[in-house]
Amino acid sequence: MWLWLREKKSWTYGAMGAVVLFLYGIVPTLQDAHFGRVYAAYGGIFIVSSLIWGFYVDKKRPDKYEIIGALIALVGVFVMFYIPR
Repeated sequence: MWLWLREKKSWTYGAMGAVVLFLYGIVPTLQDAHFGRVYAAYGGIFIVSSLIWGFYVDKKRPDKYEIIGALIALVGVFVMFYIPR
């Protein structure tokens, strides 16, 4: 969606982006675990994947604070999702 809206790419980029965003919103609801935990896990993965995207696609190397923040988010995901209750 970003490329279509901001970079004026063709409508096919927008269509593919819409499908991905739709699936991103639907897939968590199909999981067996508690929705809040699944959504938190998706958030952590989204943070890390955005840094990876920025590194490989946008050629922007994350600084140490971005990496530390992503690690904190992943630790939070593991605490929420895997600590026994």
